[in-house]
Amino acid sequence: MAFAIGPYCVEKPVILAPMAGVTDLPFRRLCHDQGAGLVVSEMVTSDVRLWNSTKSRHRLVHDHEVSPRSVQIAGGDPQMMAEAARQNVALGAQIIDINMGCPAKKVCNKAAGSALLKDESLVRDILETVVNSVSVPVTLKIRTGWSQEEKNAMTIAKMAEDIGIQALAIHGRTRECKFQGNVEYDTIAEVKQAIQIPVFANGDIKDAKTARFVKDYTQADGIMIGRAAQGKPWIFNEINHYLQTNELLDPPSLAEVKALVIKHVHNLHQFYGDYLGVRIARKHVGWYLQTLADNTQFRSVFNRIDNTQEQLDQLEEFFARQ
Repeated sequence: MAFAIGPYCVEKPVILAPMAGVTDLPFRRLCHDQGAGLVVSEMVTSDVRLWNSTKSRHRLVHDHEVSPRSVQIAGGDPQMMAEAARQNVALGAQIIDINMGCPAKKVCNKAAGSALLKDESLVRDILETVVNSVSVPVTLKIRTGWSQEEKNAMTIAKMAEDIGIQALAIHGRTRECKFQGNVEYDTIAEVKQAIQIPVFANGDIKDAKTARFVKDYTQADGIMIGRAAQGKPWIFNEINHYLQTNELLDPPSLAEVKALVIKHVHNLHQFYGDYLGVRIARKHVGWYLQTLADNTQFRSVFNRIDNTQEQLDQLEEFFARQ
């Protein structure tokens, strides 16, 4: 099930999708440990003048990163995108991923993300300029099109392959759909048949059985997991196991979940420092509690804690009560 992106062999076909505010370095490392074959960084703006912000500085850290290091950039200006690609490579990126899939208004309003799908000549300019600006592989993430009436994933996919894009991830919705309505995998299957580079299927893949269905249906080389990994990073192991054996893996024990959550929170504290680390940990712990179907008041208690050690102590107590 392995596939190649340029010189890099990806052994496991389950990929962590880039998610702003989620796929930071601690979470990428965790998902890799839990079976993700490739992890992609949070989206970084192509405007390098904005890289001095606290948010961007954290997104540009690739120390102790798992290889290959894939960094996603977003923007609508070919030269700025190329400069962002070059600077990320200088900072240690081994793969540059171009975002043409994000439906968020603040991204689309700047003629970036999936808004670019409306302008195929601009897409060509960006892809050519970025591919020619760096020596590392460049990959692309798109949606099926701008709207139901304007599905141009096939055109973009063929163009991308011709220009030298090394792999393509497709979310099975249009920009218009955002994250609503049913995802469709027919377009992904059609694109996979038409191009030679690796294709990754993305959208509403929530568990191992769905992953198996989508992989078989589309014949995609990889399955890209986004929101389903929030609070459940062991989903990568579950999918890998099911793809290999056709048997469902037993869920992790409470003791294993406890160890994973506490280590994750500790790593967030270390990476972001006390002030930010505490706040970012609240979000991730909230997702873990949803996965654990926790109906107690613990989440509201945890969200009021301002101290790193107290967060860890309260988690110990919470799991002791389960």
